[in-house]
Amino acid sequence: MLNHIWPVFIIVSFSYAIFSGNLENLNSAIFQSTSDAIMLSIDLLGTICLWNGIMQVANKTSIINKLTKLLSPIIKILFPDMKENKQVQKEISMNMIANILGLGNAATPLGLKAMKSMQRDNPKKDTLTNSMLVFIVLNTASIQLIPTTVIAIRNSLGSSNPTSIIFPVWIATICAAIARNNSCYVNY
Repeated sequence: MLNHIWPVFIIVSFSYAIFSGNLENLNSAIFQSTSDAIMLSIDLLGTICLWNGIMQVANKTSIINKLTKLLSPIIKILFPDMKENKQVQKEISMNMIANILGLGNAATPLGLKAMKSMQRDNPKKDTLTNSMLVFIVLNTASIQLIPTTVIAIRNSLGSSNPTSIIFPVWIATICAAIARNNSCYVNY
């Protein structure tokens, strides 16, 4: 659907710019926004590399094992099918830690790895298990203590107080987790 809508928007924009005499402004806006997008990508790349590196270092040390033990009671309640599988618990823990720290870009590959491990234990390969469904809900809700990516974006765009969104993010992610968790159980 979107592959039909976007070309229409682009054609209408160019047509309007030509007929209204704003073609020069349109060209300037295109090149300026392209430049801004590249600069934002470069700014975010540094943040992503830093936190991915921290997660890799944490994975190689005993920090992840300690955090896995700390999260173990929660993981056992949320994922009762995975009580015996320590590797999946570790992968889920790493994903949850990355999400809590607001590292969505680091959490994605960790989440994919955890889902792959859960799929190996899945007796029905074409159907999601309850643990997989709960994991998807947790990832979608993504409760965050420190929304580092959003803070980095706000900082790169010149916000006077980029961390002022922390409390609203807490409220929004908690509400999303509750709403999605309830809808998961109601629809299942």
